Amino acid sequence: MSEQQSTPRRRHLMDPNAPRKVADPKDLERLHRVQRRVASVLIVTTLIHLTAGLILAADAVSDDKRGAQIGLILLGGAFYAVGIGAVRAINKKPLLTWWLLTSLIPVAAGLWWVILR
Repeated sequence: MSEQQSTPRRRHLMDPNAPRKVADPKDLERLHRVQRRVASVLIVTTLIHLTAGLILAADAVSDDKRGAQIGLILLGGAFYAVGIGAVRAINKKPLLTWWLLTSLIPVAAGLWWVILR
């Protein structure tokens, strides 16, 4: 009766008798690819919102300050271009690409929305 039963080791604790498996390089590469994609999506969505916010801020500026309106619109386009460059850098692609030309779309839309409308 003086014999003590050993309690089973809880699963969340490290077991020195059963070390963890070494990660497979293919699994690590897949994990890094997913992490890069998630970071890219976060950057793109954040900078699209920032660009749209700057265009809306340009719309809120009074019409007698045309230079400030154009400056905010161009700043929004510049942030968009920086975001594209950041996504390309994260994914280890060349920075100069035709995708940078898509930053002209929010500039054109902003100029139409604020000035020509």
